[in-house]
Amino acid sequence: MKKLLAFLAAPLLALAGCSSSGAGDDAQAGQKLVVAATAVPHAEILKQVKPLLAKEGVDLEVKVFADYVQPNVQVVEKAVDANYFQTKPYLDAFNRERGTNLTIVTGVHIEPFGAYSRKYKSIDQLPDGAHVTMPNDPSNNSRALLLLARHGLITLKDPDNEMSTQKDITANPKHLKFRELEAAMLPRTLDEVDLALINTNYALAAGLNPTKDALLIEGKDSPYVNYLVARPDNKDDPRVQKLAKALTSPEVKAFIEEHYKGAVLPAF
Repeated sequence: MKKLLAFLAAPLLALAGCSSSGAGDDAQAGQKLVVAATAVPHAEILKQVKPLLAKEGVDLEVKVFADYVQPNVQVVEKAVDANYFQTKPYLDAFNRERGTNLTIVTGVHIEPFGAYSRKYKSIDQLPDGAHVTMPNDPSNNSRALLLLARHGLITLKDPDNEMSTQKDITANPKHLKFRELEAAMLPRTLDEVDLALINTNYALAAGLNPTKDALLIEGKDSPYVNYLVARPDNKDDPRVQKLAKALTSPEVKAFIEEHYKGAVLPAF
């Protein structure tokens, strides 16, 4: 009888051993954290923090998007935990228009916004009636107008209004003709237009060097910080907070400064 009981118990012990091993593997792999980002520089920076988070028991998964809408939609719908791609004016406009309440976790970097041309080497060469493309989302559209206004190409009713629109232009001495497009499409217009105002992430992805190729560019005092964003219900989640700490670490600051050489600036 003892031999029979021992024989029957052996498979159960083996199964218990397999179950224990599996749980150990999951614990070793860490708790998953899924973050939405645009490819450059956000996903590149997240790649740098992946090993730092692994040491903290967090398994970071990055989902790359080519637009500015889905990363927020995915967080709202809880398909991902957080995102990293946007400025506060863009986030405020999204929340206002969509009735959402996504919230900032921490600021990470600044991407100086620039104006580019393949036809002209200097902004002074821009002709009367020049065709200009710019982002069509409210915050980046205003950002483009503010950049043009600071350099005297147009005059705005309030040069400090971060939500200015074309309706706020009070003077356009060069008679610039504006066309608004989705931000990701703007680099493709460079061969067709006289000037394109392009977000740095898309400029970098298109092989442009903002510090060398931009005819106009924001300074280091740009208020347009790029933030890690989450929902009110998970912004204090330990995994999200560990990511925030890693993104503002000395290692990430050094990577931004060395890799992007001024095209992207740490905001901490």
